Amino acid sequence: MTMSHAVISCLHANLAACEAVLADIDQQGIDTITCLGDLVGYGPQPNEVIELVRERSIPTCQGCWDEDIIDGLNACECSYPSQLAERRGHRAHHWAAERITEDNKVFLASLPMTLRRDRLLFVHGSPNSQHEYLLPDMSAFAALERVETAGAETLFCGHTHQPYVRELSEGSIRVSVQTNGNHNDSEQAMTLPMRRIINAGSVGEPRHGSTKATYVVHDDDSGAVSVVKWSTTSPKPVKPSLRRDYPRCSPGV
Repeated sequence: MTMSHAVISCLHANLAACEAVLADIDQQGIDTITCLGDLVGYGPQPNEVIELVRERSIPTCQGCWDEDIIDGLNACECSYPSQLAERRGHRAHHWAAERITEDNKVFLASLPMTLRRDRLLFVHGSPNSQHEYLLPDMSAFAALERVETAGAETLFCGHTHQPYVRELSEGSIRVSVQTNGNHNDSEQAMTLPMRRIINAGSVGEPRHGSTKATYVVHDDDSGAVSVVKWSTTSPKPVKPSLRRDYPRCSPGV
C-alpha cells in the first residue's frame, strides 16, 4: 500500500473551504496532513479554523499572517495584487487581531517556521523567511539554492496562492578563483542532483485564475505529486458578509 500525505496551505479563516478540503482528503483515506500556515487573515472565521487545525492535530508551519497577528501589522511584508486588496488586508488584520482568542494567539506564536520529514522540508514562504515568495518563474539558480542550502530534496511551500510543481534538473556550479594575477587559477565544480519545489496553492484564498481551493497529495514511496482542485460541487464558502461585524471593503465583500 502506498503512503500518501496531503499538504494544505493558506487557509485564511475560510472555515467552509477548510472543512470541504479536509473531507475530500479523508475520503481518499489519507491520514497524514501537513499545513503550511496562514490559518488567519481575509476570512471571517479565524478562531474556528485555528480550532479545527488544533482539534485534528495537524502539524503546521507559521505563516506570515499568523506572525502578523502576533507581532503586528508591519511584520507581514506581503504584497497585494491591488490597492483594494491591500486595504482589505489591513482591515482584515485589525478585525482578526481583536477577535482571535488569547489561547489561539499563543498557539499561533508557538508554530515553527519549518517542518521536516526526512528529505522533505515544509515552509510557508521559503526556508529563509515566511515572507519570501518562491514564484514559479524565479531563476533556476536561486530556486535550486533555496532547496539545496536547506538540506532538502523536495521543498513544499505556500504563500503565493498559486499551486505548481517545479523540477530543478541536475545542474552544476563552477567557481574559478584567480590568484597571483593571471596565474595559478583555482577552479572548483559541484554537480547538484535534481530538486523539487512544490507549492500547495491556497485553500481559503485561491489566486490561480479560479475560485477552486487547491492542495497537493505526495506519494512518499514513489515521490509522485498531484495538485488537487476542490470540486465546484462542494459546499460554497461562507461569505464574509454573513458576519455582520466583518469589515466591508467593496460591494459584495
